[in-house]
Amino acid sequence: MRKRLKQGLVQVYFGRGKGKTTAAIGQAFRASGHGFKVMMIQFLKGDTRYGEIEAINANPNFNVKQFGTKQLIEVPGDIDYEEGRKGLEFAREILTNDEYDIVILDEIGVAVQMGIVDVEDVLKLIDIKPDKIELIITGGQKIHPKIKMRADLITEMRMIKHYYSKGINARYGIEY
Repeated sequence: MRKRLKQGLVQVYFGRGKGKTTAAIGQAFRASGHGFKVMMIQFLKGDTRYGEIEAINANPNFNVKQFGTKQLIEVPGDIDYEEGRKGLEFAREILTNDEYDIVILDEIGVAVQMGIVDVEDVLKLIDIKPDKIELIITGGQKIHPKIKMRADLITEMRMIKHYYSKGINARYGIEY
């Protein structure tokens, strides 16, 4: 018999610090260990070489789908808007098909900040979220005030100190 949440809420992880996606993945692994099914939808990400993708693919209760390119973007192009649109369509489908208990919209906060995804579309996803699904939203140094108003939990990651300032680049197995 499939386990279900009694009440699904909306969580938001944002801020200038490191760990937004990591926090969401940690929550997802905990839930998947209890038999809950998780779908992580990644916006602005298309690189499958990240360690978390390998770990997720090895977990039968945890799936990931990426919508983005392999490159980091500064100025969005047509492909970025198209991938954002596809990501939103996929998220609507996932939220309404009752297959998953936890849905993560990873980096959708950044997609909103960059204008790739409209905040009203994110609010519509919150509106259609069934009561038994936990929705986790990540990304962005700031989160749109309308999303903040709708969230049940908001965690802001704040950078106090980071080794990047010492010239230490992203490390294999730690940042990717």
